[in-house]
Amino acid sequence: MRIQVRRTGGFAGIERLAEVDTSGRPDAEEWCDLAERALAAGQDAPPAGVPDGFSYEITVDGRTVYCADPLLTEEQRTLVSRVLKEGA
Repeated sequence: MRIQVRRTGGFAGIERLAEVDTSGRPDAEEWCDLAERALAAGQDAPPAGVPDGFSYEITVDGRTVYCADPLLTEEQRTLVSRVLKEGA
C-alpha cells in the first residue's frame, strides 16, 4: 500500500509532501488499518480551513481524500503525522 500526504497552508504557506510504501514492512497491517479509517472520514473535495491552518490531501493506492485543521479526526492526525515523519 502506498500512502501519500500533501500538506499545504500554515503561516508560511510551505507545501510538504511525503510518501510511505508499506510493502514488506512488519507493521504494514497497522498502517493499512489506520489509512482505511483516515480515508473513511475524509472529504471528496478540499474543505474550508482556518486562517494559517494546514490542509491535507491523503492518497492511498490512488484514492484521494481531503481534510483540514482543526477538524482532523484522531486517525487522520495520526496518519498525517506518521507519514510526514517517516515518509520520504
